[in-house]
Amino acid sequence: MLREFIRNERIAYFSMEIALQNDIPTYSGGLGVLAGDTLRSAADLQMPMVAVTLVSRLGYFHQQIDEEGGQSESADTWAPEKYAHPLPAKVAVVIDGRDVWVSGWLYVLESYLGGRQPVLLLDTDLDENRADDRQITDRLYGGDAAYRLKQEIVLGVGGARLLHALDFHVRQYHLNEGHSALLTLELLRRHAYPADGLRPGDSPYDIPAVRELCNFTTHTPVEAGQDRFPYELVHRLLDDFVDNDTLMLLAGREELNMTRLAMNMSDYVNGVAKRHAEVSRRMFPGYHVRAITNGVHPHSWTSIPFRKLFDAHLPGWCHEPEQLLRADCCIPKKELWQTHMEAKQELVRLVEERCHVSLDVDVPILGFARRMTAYKRPDLLFYDIERLRAIARKQPFQIVLAGKAHPRDEQGKQLIRQLYGYIRQLSDDIRVVFIPGYNMETGLKLVSGSDIWLNTPLKPFEASGTSGMKAAFNGVPNLSVLDGWWVEGCIEGVTGWAIGESCDDGESCDVANGNDAAALYRKLEEVVLPLYRDNRDGWISVMQGAICKNASLFNSHRMMRRYAADAYIR
Repeated sequence: MLREFIRNERIAYFSMEIALQNDIPTYSGGLGVLAGDTLRSAADLQMPMVAVTLVSRLGYFHQQIDEEGGQSESADTWAPEKYAHPLPAKVAVVIDGRDVWVSGWLYVLESYLGGRQPVLLLDTDLDENRADDRQITDRLYGGDAAYRLKQEIVLGVGGARLLHALDFHVRQYHLNEGHSALLTLELLRRHAYPADGLRPGDSPYDIPAVRELCNFTTHTPVEAGQDRFPYELVHRLLDDFVDNDTLMLLAGREELNMTRLAMNMSDYVNGVAKRHAEVSRRMFPGYHVRAITNGVHPHSWTSIPFRKLFDAHLPGWCHEPEQLLRADCCIPKKELWQTHMEAKQELVRLVEERCHVSLDVDVPILGFARRMTAYKRPDLLFYDIERLRAIARKQPFQIVLAGKAHPRDEQGKQLIRQLYGYIRQLSDDIRVVFIPGYNMETGLKLVSGSDIWLNTPLKPFEASGTSGMKAAFNGVPNLSVLDGWWVEGCIEGVTGWAIGESCDDGESCDVANGNDAAALYRKLEEVVLPLYRDNRDGWISVMQGAICKNASLFNSHRMMRRYAADAYIR
């Protein structure tokens, strides 16, 4: 099976997590879903790529939530042999002074159009390895710093070596976030100068040659979100993989910063939205950080009712999403509304099944589904309970929430408990539900069945965000803070609505929760709910705007064509 993939040069795409399909739990959230959408569009467009990730046999975690909102986690196990084929090669990487053997599995991602992309799922659960080393690739984002660094050695160094052993012809490497940055050190070792030709002070490595091979996409607009490892740990696990002077020059003097290493070793660096690139250039002065705004995969994130609608009126939209620009003149408003109501009924049924709550299909639904962490501010909507209650008594609405907190994010877990407290407080006035066990399937039901998509991050900490793009493919307008992609996507009253003002320079502006909450309540009470209640034709016009102006642009087909033109072909 490998033969069909090793004939041509390929872009090697490295990502710690990739959402291959709903029941393969090799993803935790937005980063992994974006990686999956990247490969699905590459398959649709028949771009020659090969992806490298970890097998993550125990997944991220399966979420359970008790009646008080307490999150607990259990392993989300899966069997790679049911979905993938064992690879016919093994390579060794030295970790903590011993050989750790790495092999893996070949998963073939197949496009609905017939394209195929190979994905290598790296696995250390081999008989040759010690018991603790066999567990390195078990759990996505699990364990302590040493466990994480071991995983990143396997991903970067082991992944690069396995590609070579399998005879893949790699044209360039694309690092999706900094987790795989150690692959650049492996490439440095391959591009070392002969020792007898060096003069005192010369670098032993051809750094420009490696930079020519590497592209890096950063997703983290905050210092705290970057992977860092103390050099004491790095030297213990990696020994003298490259000389210390070179390592500290490339990755930082105080500690190994994976983002800085990736930026120094990549000729092309980009952020995932225009605003995010601005923030990244301020975080890393002197670096040329370009912008390729994220997108979502058209076929994957358009609900079945909307796929049928688009197929009937805009044939070929799924391969050329720019055709959706004509949705306002080609799709009758009555059909658009009927299609939305089909998708909304699906969400209502899901809530009944999972939460045992009956929502009213005739009452607007606000949807919110994000990683449960402080800067996403899932609690902003509930900042002033009495104000929210007063709005709902005059203009009824419903709220559907979902999302996971990282097992070690106690603040994120507390946010879920708080949301459950708000659910109880508002039970007499507003139907609010929290759907546990958030995954891709639940996400599609939410983004297609909600009437309004809510996003309330703390500016400027949203790198991009993609859930609102998915909503747009289903004609759902956004009501969002002007950060990430929404700075580019918001046309007030046309594609949706802004909460508060933009920070034009990308710096933190007036982001106090009370101010943002007041802006949210004002927009909801004075603009959004009255339009839904009193002007159905006007509301459908905004739905059309979301499709025409947002879905036609913020899709992964456009994104991949940009990567090909700007990064891969140079």
